[in-house]
Amino acid sequence: MMSDRWMRWPLREALTREGQSPARMWFVRVLRVVIAGSLLWNTFHHDRGWRLAAGVGLVVLSGGLAWAFLRASFDHRLWPSVTLLALLTGCGYAARAGDWRVLALVLWCGAAVLSLERLPLLAAAVCVPVAMTGFAAYNNDNWLVTGLIVVGLALAGYTLRLDADTRGNAQRLLAQERAARAAEAETAALAERARIAREIHDVLAHSLSAQLVHLEAARLLIEGDATRDQILERVVAARSMAREGLAETRQALSALRGEMTPVEDFLRELVVSDKAAVSVTGARRALPAEASQAVRRVAQEALTNVRKHAPGAKVFVRLAYEEGEVTLDIRDSGGSPGELAASGAGYGLLGMRERAELLGGSLTAGPGEEGFIVTLKVPT
Repeated sequence: MMSDRWMRWPLREALTREGQSPARMWFVRVLRVVIAGSLLWNTFHHDRGWRLAAGVGLVVLSGGLAWAFLRASFDHRLWPSVTLLALLTGCGYAARAGDWRVLALVLWCGAAVLSLERLPLLAAAVCVPVAMTGFAAYNNDNWLVTGLIVVGLALAGYTLRLDADTRGNAQRLLAQERAARAAEAETAALAERARIAREIHDVLAHSLSAQLVHLEAARLLIEGDATRDQILERVVAARSMAREGLAETRQALSALRGEMTPVEDFLRELVVSDKAAVSVTGARRALPAEASQAVRRVAQEALTNVRKHAPGAKVFVRLAYEEGEVTLDIRDSGGSPGELAASGAGYGLLGMRERAELLGGSLTAGPGEEGFIVTLKVPT
Protein backbone atom coordinates (compact mmCIF):
# COMPACT_ATOMS: atom_id res chain seq x y z
CA MET A 1 0.00 0.00 0.00
CA MET A 2 2.83 2.38 0.86
CA SER A 3 4.64 1.56 -2.41
CA ASP A 4 1.47 2.38 -4.37
CA ARG A 5 1.34 5.77 -2.68
CA TRP A 6 4.93 6.56 -3.67
CA MET A 7 4.50 5.35 -7.25
CA ARG A 8 1.00 6.76 -7.84
CA TRP A 9 0.52 9.64 -10.26
CA PRO A 10 -1.83 12.49 -9.43
CA LEU A 11 -5.28 11.98 -10.94
CA ARG A 12 -5.68 13.33 -14.46
CA GLU A 13 -8.88 15.01 -13.37
CA ALA A 14 -6.79 16.95 -10.86
CA LEU A 15 -4.58 18.41 -13.58
CA THR A 16 -7.36 19.77 -15.77
CA ARG A 17 -9.25 23.03 -15.49
CA GLU A 18 -12.56 21.24 -15.06
CA GLY A 19 -14.07 21.94 -11.68
CA GLN A 20 -11.88 24.99 -11.05
CA SER A 21 -13.56 28.25 -10.21
CA PRO A 22 -13.18 31.14 -12.67
CA ALA A 23 -11.35 33.13 -10.00
CA ARG A 24 -8.78 30.37 -9.57
CA MET A 25 -8.20 30.04 -13.32
CA TRP A 26 -7.76 33.79 -13.71
CA PHE A 27 -5.33 33.83 -10.78
CA VAL A 28 -3.18 31.13 -12.41
CA ARG A 29 -3.18 32.96 -15.73
CA VAL A 30 -2.25 36.28 -14.16
CA LEU A 31 0.49 34.60 -12.11
CA ARG A 32 2.03 33.06 -15.21
CA VAL A 33 1.93 36.38 -17.06
CA VAL A 34 3.50 38.19 -14.10
CA ILE A 35 6.33 35.66 -13.79
CA ALA A 36 7.07 35.66 -17.53
CA GLY A 37 6.84 39.44 -17.69
CA SER A 38 9.13 39.88 -14.67
CA LEU A 39 11.76 37.58 -16.14
CA LEU A 40 11.68 39.34 -19.51
CA TRP A 41 11.75 42.77 -17.89
CA ASN A 42 14.70 41.76 -15.73
CA THR A 43 16.56 40.57 -18.85
CA PHE A 44 15.79 43.68 -20.91
CA HIS A 45 16.63 45.97 -18.01
CA HIS A 46 20.11 44.64 -17.27
CA ASP A 47 21.40 43.18 -20.53
CA ARG A 48 22.34 44.47 -23.95
CA GLY A 49 23.57 42.88 -27.17
CA TRP A 50 24.21 39.15 -27.22
CA ARG A 51 23.43 38.78 -23.50
CA LEU A 52 19.99 40.21 -24.11
CA ALA A 53 19.36 37.72 -26.92
CA ALA A 54 20.72 34.85 -24.81
CA GLY A 55 18.60 35.84 -21.81
CA VAL A 56 15.42 36.12 -23.85
CA GLY A 57 16.20 32.82 -25.56
CA LEU A 58 16.70 31.12 -22.19
CA VAL A 59 13.38 32.48 -20.92
CA VAL A 60 11.55 31.24 -24.06
CA LEU A 61 13.31 27.86 -23.87
CA SER A 62 12.38 27.49 -20.20
CA GLY A 63 8.75 28.32 -21.00
CA GLY A 64 8.69 25.71 -23.77
CA LEU A 65 10.21 23.06 -21.49
CA ALA A 66 7.70 23.88 -18.75
CA TRP A 67 4.78 23.55 -21.19
CA ALA A 68 6.13 20.24 -22.51
CA PHE A 69 6.56 19.00 -18.93
CA LEU A 70 2.93 19.86 -18.14
CA ARG A 71 1.76 17.85 -21.15
CA ALA A 72 4.01 14.85 -20.46
CA SER A 73 3.06 14.70 -16.77
CA PHE A 74 -0.62 14.97 -17.67
CA ASP A 75 -0.21 11.89 -19.90
CA HIS A 76 1.64 10.10 -17.04
CA ARG A 77 4.81 9.58 -19.08
CA LEU A 78 7.48 9.22 -16.43
CA TRP A 79 10.79 9.36 -18.30
CA PRO A 80 9.85 12.22 -20.66
CA SER A 81 8.56 14.14 -17.61
CA VAL A 82 11.73 13.54 -15.60
CA THR A 83 13.92 14.42 -18.61
CA LEU A 84 12.07 17.68 -19.24
CA LEU A 85 12.23 18.58 -15.56
CA ALA A 86 15.98 17.86 -15.58
CA LEU A 87 16.39 20.15 -18.60
CA LEU A 88 14.36 22.83 -16.83
CA THR A 89 16.62 22.50 -13.78
CA GLY A 90 19.63 22.63 -16.11
CA CYS A 91 18.33 25.91 -17.52
CA GLY A 92 18.43 27.19 -13.94
CA TYR A 93 22.11 26.26 -13.68
CA ALA A 94 22.71 27.89 -17.09
CA ALA A 95 21.00 31.04 -15.84
CA ARG A 96 23.22 30.96 -12.78
CA ALA A 97 26.31 30.65 -14.99
CA GLY A 98 25.08 33.62 -17.06
CA ASP A 99 24.44 35.61 -13.89
CA TRP A 100 20.66 35.77 -14.42
CA ARG A 101 19.94 35.35 -10.73
CA VAL A 102 16.17 35.90 -10.74
CA LEU A 103 15.66 33.49 -13.63
CA ALA A 104 17.75 30.82 -11.92
CA LEU A 105 15.85 31.10 -8.64
CA VAL A 106 12.47 30.99 -10.41
CA LEU A 107 13.43 27.92 -12.45
CA TRP A 108 14.75 25.99 -9.45
CA CYS A 109 11.78 26.83 -7.24
CA GLY A 110 9.34 26.14 -10.07
CA ALA A 111 10.96 22.79 -10.87
CA ALA A 112 10.74 21.73 -7.22
CA VAL A 113 7.09 22.75 -6.85
CA LEU A 114 6.05 21.21 -10.20
CA SER A 115 7.75 17.90 -9.42
CA LEU A 116 5.92 17.63 -6.09
CA GLU A 117 2.61 18.60 -7.66
CA ARG A 118 2.66 16.46 -10.82
CA LEU A 119 5.09 13.54 -10.45
CA PRO A 120 4.94 10.34 -8.39
CA LEU A 121 6.38 11.04 -4.95
CA LEU A 122 9.34 8.72 -5.55
CA ALA A 123 10.37 10.66 -8.68
CA ALA A 124 9.73 13.98 -6.91
CA ALA A 125 11.96 12.86 -4.03
CA VAL A 126 14.83 12.69 -6.54
CA CYS A 127 14.05 15.85 -8.52
CA VAL A 128 13.41 18.20 -5.61
CA PRO A 129 16.89 17.88 -3.99
CA VAL A 130 18.56 18.47 -7.36
CA ALA A 131 16.66 21.71 -7.88
CA MET A 132 16.95 22.85 -4.26
CA THR A 133 20.71 22.22 -4.19
CA GLY A 134 21.23 24.94 -6.77
CA PHE A 135 18.85 27.21 -4.92
CA ALA A 136 20.62 26.67 -1.58
CA ALA A 137 24.06 27.17 -3.10
CA TYR A 138 23.13 30.35 -4.95
CA ASN A 139 20.87 31.97 -2.34
CA ASN A 140 22.61 34.76 -0.43
CA ASP A 141 20.59 34.36 2.77
CA ASN A 142 21.94 32.53 5.81
CA TRP A 143 21.43 28.79 6.14
CA LEU A 144 18.42 29.09 8.47
CA VAL A 145 16.47 31.33 6.10
CA THR A 146 17.48 29.18 3.14
CA GLY A 147 16.37 26.05 4.99
CA LEU A 148 13.03 27.62 5.86
CA ILE A 149 12.50 28.65 2.24
CA VAL A 150 13.32 25.12 1.01
CA VAL A 151 10.92 23.56 3.53
CA GLY A 152 8.27 26.13 2.63
CA LEU A 153 8.59 25.37 -1.07
CA ALA A 154 8.35 21.63 -0.40
CA LEU A 155 5.23 22.16 1.72
CA ALA A 156 3.74 24.43 -0.93
CA GLY A 157 4.32 21.83 -3.64
CA TYR A 158 2.87 19.02 -1.52
CA THR A 159 -0.12 21.21 -0.57
CA LEU A 160 -0.81 21.84 -4.24
CA ARG A 161 -0.63 18.10 -4.81
CA LEU A 162 -3.15 17.39 -2.03
CA ASP A 163 -5.42 20.12 -3.33
CA ALA A 164 -5.21 18.68 -6.84
CA ASP A 165 -5.98 15.18 -5.54
CA THR A 166 -9.00 16.51 -3.68
CA ARG A 167 -10.32 18.21 -6.79
CA GLY A 168 -9.59 15.11 -8.86
CA ASN A 169 -11.50 12.86 -6.46
CA ALA A 170 -14.38 15.33 -6.48
CA GLN A 171 -14.43 15.27 -10.28
CA ARG A 172 -14.42 11.47 -10.32
CA LEU A 173 -17.25 11.31 -7.80
CA LEU A 174 -19.19 13.83 -9.85
CA ALA A 175 -18.63 11.76 -13.02
CA GLN A 176 -19.73 8.60 -11.20
CA GLU A 177 -22.83 10.36 -9.90
CA ARG A 178 -23.69 11.53 -13.40
CA ALA A 179 -23.19 8.00 -14.74
CA ALA A 180 -25.36 6.61 -11.94
CA ARG A 181 -28.10 9.13 -12.71
CA ALA A 182 -27.93 8.29 -16.40
CA ALA A 183 -28.15 4.57 -15.60
CA GLU A 184 -31.04 5.24 -13.22
CA ALA A 185 -32.86 7.23 -15.89
CA GLU A 186 -32.28 4.46 -18.43
CA THR A 187 -33.54 1.85 -15.96
CA ALA A 188 -36.63 3.94 -15.27
CA ALA A 189 -37.25 4.31 -19.01
CA LEU A 190 -36.93 0.56 -19.52
CA ALA A 191 -39.26 -0.10 -16.59
CA GLU A 192 -41.79 2.34 -18.02
CA ARG A 193 -41.59 0.65 -21.42
CA ALA A 194 -42.11 -2.74 -19.77
CA ARG A 195 -45.05 -1.34 -17.83
CA ILE A 196 -46.67 0.05 -20.99
CA ALA A 197 -46.00 -3.19 -22.88
CA ARG A 198 -47.56 -5.24 -20.06
CA GLU A 199 -50.58 -2.96 -19.96
CA ILE A 200 -51.14 -3.10 -23.71
CA HIS A 201 -50.64 -6.87 -23.65
CA ASP A 202 -53.31 -7.30 -20.97
CA VAL A 203 -55.75 -5.03 -22.79
CA LEU A 204 -55.29 -6.82 -26.10
CA ALA A 205 -55.37 -10.25 -24.46
CA HIS A 206 -58.72 -9.47 -22.86
CA SER A 207 -60.13 -7.86 -26.00
CA LEU A 208 -59.04 -10.66 -28.31
CA SER A 209 -60.27 -13.29 -25.85
CA ALA A 210 -63.71 -11.66 -25.75
CA GLN A 211 -63.78 -11.41 -29.55
CA LEU A 212 -62.84 -15.07 -29.78
CA VAL A 213 -65.80 -15.97 -27.57
CA HIS A 214 -68.23 -14.28 -29.96
CA LEU A 215 -66.55 -15.53 -33.12
CA GLU A 216 -66.49 -19.07 -31.76
CA ALA A 217 -70.18 -18.72 -30.97
CA ALA A 218 -70.79 -17.49 -34.53
CA ARG A 219 -68.91 -20.53 -35.89
CA LEU A 220 -71.03 -22.89 -33.81
CA LEU A 221 -74.19 -21.14 -34.94
CA ILE A 222 -73.17 -21.47 -38.57
CA GLU A 223 -72.43 -25.17 -38.11
CA GLY A 224 -75.79 -25.58 -36.39
CA ASP A 225 -77.67 -23.90 -39.27
CA ALA A 226 -78.75 -20.98 -37.09
CA THR A 227 -80.65 -18.05 -38.51
CA ARG A 228 -78.91 -15.13 -40.15
CA ASP A 229 -79.94 -12.77 -37.36
CA GLN A 230 -78.40 -15.02 -34.69
CA ILE A 231 -75.10 -15.21 -36.56
CA LEU A 232 -75.15 -11.48 -37.28
CA GLU A 233 -75.70 -10.75 -33.60
CA ARG A 234 -72.50 -12.60 -32.68
CA VAL A 235 -70.48 -10.93 -35.46
CA VAL A 236 -71.71 -7.49 -34.39
CA ALA A 237 -70.81 -8.33 -30.80
CA ALA A 238 -67.29 -9.33 -31.91
CA ARG A 239 -66.95 -6.04 -33.79
CA SER A 240 -68.11 -4.18 -30.68
CA MET A 241 -65.47 -5.96 -28.64
CA ALA A 242 -62.82 -4.89 -31.13
CA ARG A 243 -63.94 -1.27 -30.78
CA GLU A 244 -63.94 -1.61 -27.01
CA GLY A 245 -60.45 -3.07 -27.18
CA LEU A 246 -59.19 0.01 -29.02
CA ALA A 247 -60.97 2.28 -26.54
CA GLU A 248 -59.45 0.34 -23.61
CA THR A 249 -56.01 0.66 -25.17
CA ARG A 250 -56.40 4.44 -25.29
CA GLN A 251 -57.77 4.37 -21.75
CA ALA A 252 -54.78 2.34 -20.58
CA LEU A 253 -52.38 4.88 -22.05
CA SER A 254 -54.36 7.69 -20.43
CA ALA A 255 -54.26 5.82 -17.13
CA LEU A 256 -50.49 5.55 -17.34
CA ARG A 257 -50.46 9.35 -17.67
CA GLY A 258 -52.65 9.66 -14.59
CA GLU A 259 -55.87 10.39 -16.51
CA MET A 260 -58.56 7.83 -15.66
CA THR A 261 -62.10 7.50 -14.39
CA PRO A 262 -62.62 6.27 -10.81
CA VAL A 263 -62.48 2.50 -10.41
CA GLU A 264 -66.04 2.36 -9.02
CA ASP A 265 -67.48 4.03 -12.14
CA PHE A 266 -65.47 1.72 -14.38
CA LEU A 267 -66.79 -1.39 -12.60
CA ARG A 268 -70.40 -0.20 -12.81
CA GLU A 269 -70.07 0.42 -16.55
CA LEU A 270 -68.35 -2.95 -16.99
CA VAL A 271 -71.15 -5.04 -15.43
CA VAL A 272 -74.07 -3.31 -17.15
CA SER A 273 -74.48 -6.11 -19.71
CA ASP A 274 -74.24 -8.76 -16.97
CA LYS A 275 -76.85 -7.01 -14.80
CA ALA A 276 -74.53 -7.36 -11.80
CA ALA A 277 -74.43 -5.14 -8.76
CA VAL A 278 -71.29 -3.44 -7.54
CA SER A 279 -70.82 -2.79 -3.83
CA VAL A 280 -68.10 -0.49 -2.52
CA THR A 281 -66.98 -0.48 1.12
CA GLY A 282 -64.42 1.57 2.98
CA ALA A 283 -63.22 5.13 2.53
CA ARG A 284 -62.86 5.79 -1.18
CA ARG A 285 -59.54 7.19 -2.32
CA ALA A 286 -57.50 7.58 -5.48
CA LEU A 287 -55.46 4.50 -6.31
CA PRO A 288 -51.98 4.43 -7.84
CA ALA A 289 -52.08 3.93 -11.61
CA GLU A 290 -50.77 0.36 -11.57
CA ALA A 291 -53.07 -0.73 -8.72
CA SER A 292 -56.05 0.82 -10.50
CA GLN A 293 -55.17 -0.90 -13.75
CA ALA A 294 -54.76 -4.24 -11.98
CA VAL A 295 -58.29 -3.96 -10.51
CA ARG A 296 -59.75 -3.11 -13.92
CA ARG A 297 -57.99 -5.92 -15.78
CA VAL A 298 -58.86 -8.57 -13.19
CA ALA A 299 -62.51 -7.47 -13.28
CA GLN A 300 -62.58 -7.72 -17.08
CA GLU A 301 -60.92 -11.13 -17.10
CA ALA A 302 -63.18 -12.53 -14.35
CA LEU A 303 -66.36 -11.39 -16.12
CA THR A 304 -65.15 -12.83 -19.42
CA ASN A 305 -64.60 -16.17 -17.69
CA VAL A 306 -68.11 -16.04 -16.22
CA ARG A 307 -69.58 -15.49 -19.69
CA LYS A 308 -67.59 -18.44 -21.01
CA HIS A 309 -67.94 -20.95 -18.19
CA ALA A 310 -71.21 -19.98 -16.48
CA PRO A 311 -73.37 -18.01 -18.93
CA GLY A 312 -76.43 -16.54 -17.33
CA ALA A 313 -75.07 -16.82 -13.78
CA LYS A 314 -75.58 -14.00 -11.33
CA VAL A 315 -72.44 -12.00 -10.69
CA PHE A 316 -71.52 -10.21 -7.47
CA VAL A 317 -68.75 -7.60 -7.47
CA ARG A 318 -67.36 -6.12 -4.25
CA LEU A 319 -64.65 -3.47 -4.03
CA ALA A 320 -63.27 -2.88 -0.51
CA TYR A 321 -60.93 -0.06 0.47
CA GLU A 322 -58.93 -1.31 3.44
CA GLU A 323 -55.95 -0.03 5.38
CA GLY A 324 -52.97 -0.05 3.00
CA GLU A 325 -54.66 -2.13 0.30
CA VAL A 326 -57.71 -2.54 -1.90
CA THR A 327 -59.59 -5.81 -2.40
CA LEU A 328 -61.65 -6.81 -5.41
CA ASP A 329 -63.94 -9.81 -4.97
CA ILE A 330 -65.91 -11.23 -7.94
CA ARG A 331 -68.07 -14.31 -7.57
CA ASP A 332 -70.85 -15.92 -9.56
CA SER A 333 -73.79 -18.13 -8.64
CA GLY A 334 -72.54 -21.00 -10.81
CA GLY A 335 -74.20 -22.83 -13.65
CA SER A 336 -73.65 -25.26 -16.48
CA PRO A 337 -70.53 -24.69 -18.61
CA GLY A 338 -71.34 -22.91 -21.82
CA GLU A 339 -70.54 -24.14 -25.27
CA LEU A 340 -67.61 -21.70 -25.38
CA ALA A 341 -65.91 -23.02 -22.22
CA ALA A 342 -63.12 -24.61 -24.21
CA SER A 343 -62.31 -21.46 -26.18
CA GLY A 344 -59.34 -19.26 -25.35
CA ALA A 345 -55.85 -20.09 -24.12
CA GLY A 346 -56.73 -20.12 -20.43
CA TYR A 347 -53.82 -17.95 -19.34
CA GLY A 348 -55.79 -14.83 -18.39
CA LEU A 349 -55.92 -15.38 -14.63
CA LEU A 350 -52.30 -16.54 -14.63
CA GLY A 351 -51.27 -13.23 -16.19
CA MET A 352 -53.38 -11.34 -13.67
CA ARG A 353 -51.74 -13.25 -10.81
CA GLU A 354 -48.30 -12.31 -12.13
CA ARG A 355 -49.38 -8.66 -12.38
CA ALA A 356 -50.64 -8.71 -8.78
CA GLU A 357 -47.41 -10.28 -7.52
CA LEU A 358 -45.35 -7.63 -9.32
CA LEU A 359 -47.26 -5.03 -7.31
CA GLY A 360 -46.69 -6.90 -4.06
CA GLY A 361 -50.26 -8.19 -3.93
CA SER A 362 -51.98 -11.51 -4.53
CA LEU A 363 -54.74 -13.09 -6.60
CA THR A 364 -56.68 -16.21 -5.71
CA ALA A 365 -59.15 -17.96 -7.97
CA GLY A 366 -61.13 -21.11 -7.30
CA PRO A 367 -64.56 -22.66 -6.77
CA GLY A 368 -66.78 -21.42 -3.95
CA GLU A 369 -69.90 -22.80 -2.34
CA GLU A 370 -72.01 -22.03 -5.41
CA GLY A 371 -69.83 -20.82 -8.24
CA PHE A 372 -66.36 -19.43 -8.88
CA ILE A 373 -64.58 -16.75 -6.81
CA VAL A 374 -61.76 -14.42 -7.89
CA THR A 375 -60.15 -12.27 -5.19
CA LEU A 376 -57.49 -9.64 -5.85
CA LYS A 377 -55.53 -7.79 -3.16
CA VAL A 378 -53.08 -5.04 -4.09
CA PRO A 379 -51.30 -2.57 -1.81
CA THR A 380 -52.08 1.10 -2.15
